[in-house]
Amino acid sequence: MQALVEAGWPALAVPLVDIVPPQDPIARDALDRVRRHWEDEDALMFVSAAAVQHFFAAVHPISNPPPRTRFWAPGPGTARALERVLRSLGVPATQIDSPPDHAQQFDSEHLWPVVAEQVRSGFRLLVVRGASAGAVAPGDPAGLVGQGRDWLIQRCRERGAMVEACVAYERRAPRWSLEQAAAASAGAAPGSLWIFSGSQAVHHLRAALPDHDWSHAAALCTHERIAVTARAAGFGQILISRPTLSDVLLSLESAQAPS
Repeated sequence: MQALVEAGWPALAVPLVDIVPPQDPIARDALDRVRRHWEDEDALMFVSAAAVQHFFAAVHPISNPPPRTRFWAPGPGTARALERVLRSLGVPATQIDSPPDHAQQFDSEHLWPVVAEQVRSGFRLLVVRGASAGAVAPGDPAGLVGQGRDWLIQRCRERGAMVEACVAYERRAPRWSLEQAAAASAGAAPGSLWIFSGSQAVHHLRAALPDHDWSHAAALCTHERIAVTARAAGFGQILISRPTLSDVLLSLESAQAPS
């Protein structure tokens, strides 16, 4: 948010997602197990920077020399988080794979061309992700289900890969202060513009203010899948941008001039 303010935008942060360790005991047990043996994997795919931070919050010391495991990141934020953590573990950043800076979007679909040649029969992939509160399904305790993630997993399995997953964190609706609730409510007024980097944030906003009409407000979304959710929420104008500061600023400038 500070970067937006420095660029001349009157930005205000309204928390829409709280990140906590997984509360489901099955998910916690699975996470503890893979933390002990992640070096046995050929690749670890982290769906977000939060996945990186929570997975490596409690890992056992690694071997010396470091493992040859590859680390997949769908976007630059996740890649930067990986670089910081791996540096502390003595693992070179050259083992990180992510879409190039000029990619049309940062997601699983654009990660696949970068990593496809690694995948072969018997390839071991661990997907590290988050889950919504109470959403770990009985038939999917590890959390393999997901849109872009599911597409990439299917591509890997078609090549004979063995794919597992673990839930490293849980997303919850935040508890607002009176000031935060007032700010969120005011965000439905004409001229308001919300920036969403995840669909869960939109769901939590709708749940917190179910009677609000968002048709006079705009939503800038960092992926088409988030835009679909924002449209369903009733936002009157939808903008789509890659999740980089420069692209977000260009999209804001196309929508309105800073005051």
